Parts: sequence; structure tokens; C-alpha cells
Amino acid sequence: MKICIFGAGAIGGLMGARLAAKGDAEVTVIARGPHLAAMQANGLKLVSEGQETVVRPRCVASAEEAGPQDYVVVTLKAHSLPCAAAQMQPLLGPETAVVSAVNGVPWWYFHGLGGPHEGRIVASVDPGGEVTRLLPPSRAIGCIVYPAAEVTAPGVIEHTYGDRFSLGEPDGSRTPRAQRLSEALIAAGFKAPVRPRIRDELWVKLWGNMAFNPISALTTATLDVLVADEGQRGVARAMMLEGQRVAEALGVRFAIDVDKRIAGAAEVGAHRTSMLQDLERGRPMEIEALLGAVVELAELVGEPAPTCRTVLALVRARARAAGCLP
Repeated sequence: MKICIFGAGAIGGLMGARLAAKGDAEVTVIARGPHLAAMQANGLKLVSEGQETVVRPRCVASAEEAGPQDYVVVTLKAHSLPCAAAQMQPLLGPETAVVSAVNGVPWWYFHGLGGPHEGRIVASVDPGGEVTRLLPPSRAIGCIVYPAAEVTAPGVIEHTYGDRFSLGEPDGSRTPRAQRLSEALIAAGFKAPVRPRIRDELWVKLWGNMAFNPISALTTATLDVLVADEGQRGVARAMMLEGQRVAEALGVRFAIDVDKRIAGAAEVGAHRTSMLQDLERGRPMEIEALLGAVVELAELVGEPAPTCRTVLALVRARARAAGCLP
């Protein structure tokens, strides 16, 4: 089995290191700059639960060097995908699956969903439909990322918590390709269930990200402060309820209620959301995949979503002023 990690940062590095340590798959990681140089020279080091593991997967700078794969695991930020899709073409053989381990609403969202919106392109994450053209949704396997990890130095990944990567075919079927990937991830020490309704799980994660990320970027609050503050928590809750109405109009079922989801976020503690970290570091922010797409889907189903629209306008302005728009 050939598995390529495209964008081997924190999450990709964690997955690649565990898969390479198991040794059953031929693992290739694609990275760049000092991170790539360090991995090529010294191997990929994973620090997890107080233990250090060094593995030596194949580390390359380009898809051309890697060649065709069985699975391409994409762990990029969503706004990087339109550009990366063209670069990924040498990785794609006739049966290659593209594992979408990307936060937010994915480009394949309406593939296999059925109903009146089947095959619709989500313009917020796939402007012009270029990603859909280059990475046909029939190749996609959804992947919900739960672990937290960080690149603490070039070639070094520190795994903080979590070990689950939920998988699912867009049409809900249990295919051999999804099952094989699940088995490989389980053998590498992860939980990797194959879900028949992957969008349900996607929305539970997005539910928090669509609200907590942009609010934190506007207020610079860590997650514990945001949830404890009555005003910020109230805005987040209003956004989440609007998002729930959008998702349910598209057939999603929520297994928990909004207050339990907020309570779960509070348990994370003094966490700086990814969007706040990007703002502080002057990097492009994941606004469209996490919130812009929700507003786009709200328009599709006729949901006003006034709180989401207001926060979206504000966080776009904040990103523009900081030079953090993609």
C-alpha cells in the first residue's frame, strides 16, 4: 500500500510517522523548506506521551518525485487546496483515493448526497470549480481530524492529544478502499472508524470551528476565556444555532445539542484557535472553509443566518487589515 502525506505539517507528520513506524505501508511525505531538509537529514521525530520515535519515511519536495499512490492524504489548510490540486496530479493513478483531512466544508460536500443539490460546487472553497475538475469528488474519502499536534522544530512533531481520524465515503457506502485505509490507521495506533454519515461528524466539528475561530480572531481570546465570557459565548451560541438550521436543512443529524458542544470546547482550556494563531503569525486565515461556506450554504437553503453574516464580514475585515487573506 502506497500512502502519500501531502503537506506533512503537524497532523500530516503525526499520521505519517505512525504509519511509517508500523511499517506495513510505503509512506511518502511531501514537504518543503527547513522541515523537509531536517526530515531528509535526521528522519521524522514524533514526540507523543513522553516517548520519542524517529522514523525515516521517504521525504520529497514534489509530487513528481513521489509518483502515483494508492492514497493521498491531504492535510493542508483549505485555502491552499486550489493551488495544490494542480501540483498533486502526478500522485494520481486511475484508482488513487484522495483523503480529505482538511477542516471546514470540503469541495466534495454535495457529491453522493443525493437530492436537489447533488454535484453542486461549494464556491467558497472551490472558486471556479478548479478543485472539483482536478480532484474529482469520486476520488474523495472524508476524514475528520481529532488529534492536536504541533511542529515544534523542523522535522519534529509533538502530539498533544487525540487519536481518532473518522473516515467516510461521501455517498455513505462502506467501500474496500475506505476499509483498507481504516485498517492501516488502526494498525498504526489510531482509532479510524468508517462512518456511514460522515457529514454528521463533519458538522459537529465544524459547529465549534465556525464560531470559536472567528470570534477568537476578533477578540484574541483563548477558548476558555471566550466560553466563560457571557457576550462572546452568546454570539458563538447564536452562530452555532444558525449553522445547525443550515445543516439540518441539508439532512444532517446532530447527536448532541449546542450547549453540550460548547461545554466540550470549555474543557479544552486555554487554547488559541488555529485562526487566532494564523492572525498572530501573519498567515492566511481559514475564513471561507469554516464560515464563508456556512453562509453560502445558508443562502442555498434560505436560512437568514444574520449573526454568521455579521461575524463573517468583521473577520474578513480583520484579516484584510492584517494582510491575512489568502
